[in-house]
Amino acid sequence: MKDKSYYLVSLGCAKNTVDSVSMATLLEEAGYSQVDKPNQAGVMIVNTCGFIHSARQESLLELRGLAARKRTGQILIAAGCMTQRYRELVVEQVPGIDGLIGTRRWMDILDLVRDLRQRTPVQRYHIPEDATVGRDEHNVLRAAIQGSSAYLKIADGCRRPCAFCAIPLIKGTLVSRPADTIVEEAQALEEMGVQELILIAQDTTDYGHDLGVHDGLPVLLERLLTNTAIPWIRVMYAFPGYVTDRLIEVMAANPRILPYLDMPLQHAHPETLKRMRRPANMDWVHNTVAKMRAAIPSLALRSTFIVGYPGETVEEFNTLLDFLKEIKLDRAGAFTFSYEEGTASQPLGDPVPAEVKEERYKQFMLTQETISLSRNQALIGKVLDVMVEGENNGVSVGRSYRDAPEIDGYVVINDKAPVGQIVPVLIGGAMPHDLNGTLVKP
Repeated sequence: MKDKSYYLVSLGCAKNTVDSVSMATLLEEAGYSQVDKPNQAGVMIVNTCGFIHSARQESLLELRGLAARKRTGQILIAAGCMTQRYRELVVEQVPGIDGLIGTRRWMDILDLVRDLRQRTPVQRYHIPEDATVGRDEHNVLRAAIQGSSAYLKIADGCRRPCAFCAIPLIKGTLVSRPADTIVEEAQALEEMGVQELILIAQDTTDYGHDLGVHDGLPVLLERLLTNTAIPWIRVMYAFPGYVTDRLIEVMAANPRILPYLDMPLQHAHPETLKRMRRPANMDWVHNTVAKMRAAIPSLALRSTFIVGYPGETVEEFNTLLDFLKEIKLDRAGAFTFSYEEGTASQPLGDPVPAEVKEERYKQFMLTQETISLSRNQALIGKVLDVMVEGENNGVSVGRSYRDAPEIDGYVVINDKAPVGQIVPVLIGGAMPHDLNGTLVKP
């Protein structure tokens, strides 16, 4: 075991991955080296997820496992979302923990390690409430590279009032990163060979609001287009009601911005949405989707929904299924409602039985599977650009513009194709989630 070595586990979403990579960068700049096994590390860090109960259980299990095997002289730090919100629970459930650091000052990880090694107890828990992340980052690249793709965080926190969501309690309010910094980081990623830039935040369409920038996302996209040549730029996590005409125009006019949008809608019945404290104007949804599809004919739309929300009636759930059949999203995922203490939905309780939630989830997924298959079948005979992510025995696997990493499908190519490159593929077959085809050779 070396004092200047670290072992880091990142749990949860891509936004957490970016934070983990940023902490790792700070450690390595200070002379630390990453190791693959915890028993080789002087410092062990778990970047936790605290979004729902199952994620918190996974985080506690990981921390307990490391605490049980911790050697004399090793330091165990819990970081991230669960630590930010449930610090007392983490300390209670993991007696061997040495230090905590939350989501809002992860950039102080080196100071925390130093204080722990000096055994300065007053600094053991480093979880300030101010959401300053985003504007004080020690010039650390706020991106996570996976193959030829990179997640680039443009903001943190959220000011939306969604009743079911604990993100504002964990992350704080919206804090947008300066556009100059984002552009500089995109340029650095381009120099590293990144082919796909994925813009992420809790709500990308709210970017710049706190900076006084109107319609900040399309403004940022135009700057990225002007100052980089990265071939694919993908936008994730758009909030209903904030997909503006200007955003649609910028996407339609620039083929480097992928014709793909992830817009979590959460439900389709106005009364359910009102209880969720979400936008409940479904006419806006229908009109905006129609407007986008008219301006961007190849548009791929993905969304996520919650089934079994408190008070969801059979009629409300059937409205959701009818909406899926009518709107015909390319991709859609669902979650069963998870009761979260401290959120605005707490007074509603969790009255929908677990077996009802599970049955509705199955009905939802079966309905969407039929729709996704039909959308995929419409692509047979067309040529799609595909980013190749792997090759084995003459068969390659990649993603088209319709496929975000880790959440959407794949394109199986019945040829050997160069990994990391974007190649044309003639689509010959379709499944509910994936496509297959052959390489179009010059």
